[in-house]
Amino acid sequence: MAISTSLWSFALVVGLLTLTPGLDTALILRTSALGRRRRAWGVVFGIQSGTLLWGALTSLGVTALLTASHLAYVTLRWAGAAYLVWMGLRMLQDTFRGLPRSSVSDSDLLTGKDSVGGGWRQGTLTNLLNPKMGAFYVAVLPQFIPAGASHFAMGLLLTMEHILMGLMWSAVLIGCARVLHGWLRKPQARRLLDRITGTVIAAFGIRLALSD
Repeated sequence: MAISTSLWSFALVVGLLTLTPGLDTALILRTSALGRRRRAWGVVFGIQSGTLLWGALTSLGVTALLTASHLAYVTLRWAGAAYLVWMGLRMLQDTFRGLPRSSVSDSDLLTGKDSVGGGWRQGTLTNLLNPKMGAFYVAVLPQFIPAGASHFAMGLLLTMEHILMGLMWSAVLIGCARVLHGWLRKPQARRLLDRITGTVIAAFGIRLALSD
């Protein structure tokens, strides 16, 4: 398989994965729609930092441990599930309390100030605590590395292709979410958005916990 063929084939696979609505989409849309544009980009950069690390570790063969060690995979899966359920329940709890946004501390992980750093930490943690990202890279990435090519160099090249597509799609999501910003000035609209997003995130956590 030639390098150019590998790049086009891998782009098709990860392109479909990127366009499929999921946890990353929910986080980016929710953060951007609330008017926190810098934090939304921080979430994007955090997610892509996690993707880069998964790709690098896979290229080095480290993440194969997740498939070789059932205990390592289960531990990471439960840690990720617990984090997602906690995040979703916190969003839901605040909406039913009727807390105004101004009463939430700037250091709060979920609704902190509009900073790139806070969003980056949230996006990175969410991505790295998802063992299915590691399993996906272990299962898929080696199939697109041509014979004779450097596993590490080619693996990073394919990963950067995935990251580039993720950044482009995230820019579209953030742009679309800005349209909702005016509507979300209403407290009722913000509560509705957080209830939807919180439910989606908690559901992803439960699904991760119950998955095989």
